[in-house]
Amino acid sequence: MEYSHDDAELIRQPIGYWSWAAYDAVVNRTRGALAELGTTQPQWWILARVALAGDEVRTRDEVTGTLRGYLAVGDQALSEELDTVIVRGWITQDTEGRLEMTAEGREFFDRAATLQKHLWDERHAGISDEEYLATLKVLQRFIHNVGGQAWHH
Repeated sequence: MEYSHDDAELIRQPIGYWSWAAYDAVVNRTRGALAELGTTQPQWWILARVALAGDEVRTRDEVTGTLRGYLAVGDQALSEELDTVIVRGWITQDTEGRLEMTAEGREFFDRAATLQKHLWDERHAGISDEEYLATLKVLQRFIHNVGGQAWHH
């Protein structure tokens, strides 16, 4: 990999630009790959929250409460995305707002999870777990240092 600058110049580069450029590249790649599969990133988040809940039943309010801060998607858009996964038959919702995966939803989730694993591997090529951990800690320190909020769980 060829870097944009030598080390002495890189250390003076603005974190705002490079964190944005990384965000833009990763999110665009993820959303493009999910679109080819026939879904959106917020729909994937919804499916994952319900599919990975195990024996715990998730409600619409719980899922939207957790996801509303993801990439600033917002309540209205998230509600529309949840309605879409219901209309597509991937998830059902009962009168009390409890969400459940359908067989079709489980099959689609498994295909999307395979894609997400491929994307993870693609993003992490040549990056050790230690480097990744250090990167996340540094980014969280930047967020903390400027008084930002980024916690979504």
